[in-house]
Amino acid sequence: MTQIERGYIDEMVAHARDELPNECCGILSGQSGRVTKIHRMTNVEASPFRFSMDPREIAQADMEAGQNGCDLLAIYHSHTKSEAYPSDTDVRLSGGTVELWPDIRYILVSLKDTDAPQVRLFRIAGELITEELLEII
Repeated sequence: MTQIERGYIDEMVAHARDELPNECCGILSGQSGRVTKIHRMTNVEASPFRFSMDPREIAQADMEAGQNGCDLLAIYHSHTKSEAYPSDTDVRLSGGTVELWPDIRYILVSLKDTDAPQVRLFRIAGELITEELLEII
């Protein structure tokens, strides 16, 4: 289970809205499964259909988290017109990430209904997608 304060959920949704019409992306770091920081990343794809993070920004977030005794807990990105569920592309791209951070989770922010954004948490292991509890505190 991952714990996250409402303010971080609001910040991810705001990031998703700020980047429209493109997908946004970022990393959440923290300790013991509790999020303590959001690292907004640049979507170098600048696309409404896919995302790719700047490798230098990823390295910076990883270094900063480590210096603060934190782990990278989750990668988040938005879906601008579809549900908050990993796409085939998301599943394919997760393969390389799991090699670096085997315990990483994925948070999807859907703006399909802009008045009621969805935020959901997943673990992706190969082709297996498992939704996990995202406890908002």
